[in-house]
Amino acid sequence: MNTDSLNQISEFQTSPKIKEKLIEYGFTKIFKTGEIILNENAYIKAIPIVMRGNIKVFRVDDDGREILLYYINTGESCIMSFLGGIHQDTSKVKAIAEDETEILFIPIQKVTELIKEFPEWLDYIFKLYHKRFEELLEVVNAVAFKKMDERLLHFLKNKALITHTKTLNITHEQLANELGTARVVISRLLKQMETEGYILLGRNKITLL
Repeated sequence: MNTDSLNQISEFQTSPKIKEKLIEYGFTKIFKTGEIILNENAYIKAIPIVMRGNIKVFRVDDDGREILLYYINTGESCIMSFLGGIHQDTSKVKAIAEDETEILFIPIQKVTELIKEFPEWLDYIFKLYHKRFEELLEVVNAVAFKKMDERLLHFLKNKALITHTKTLNITHEQLANELGTARVVISRLLKQMETEGYILLGRNKITLL
């Protein structure tokens, strides 16, 4: 593990002892953009902590339609993995690397030891749970109460914040999958947004103005 990775650990977990334990117990792996990190129905053997990059977490229905649940950013972990791993259950979500992502994996049995030994580690988990719960409530609220044009614009702005760029390399089909709608709906709304001066459309890319 390089120095940058060690610094990332210290950012989200200030205790030097916990940092030492994470380094001792964990192993790192780098995933390319779009590479699958976790599949639905897979057993969870280790908890991921993002050292750099971003993870996209979503659900897929029986017809192959997707809906985005949340992103896992640098210094964060997946609460779904915590719960599934500790209870020896299978994953209920799918996770892929949004860009090149380095992950520190902590084996499930070691996670349990950390919880027992360090109260601040449990506090870290609860904070993650609270954040993910609020994000999932936001998804439910958007699907139930917001129009698709509002959801689309919010998604684009959020993605721009996460990727630190106003030019997003994404297709209309990918956007439709992310938001659980049809491609023709997304294409119509994007054209409308361009006319209104919110975005600029290019070939497989969208620039926020």
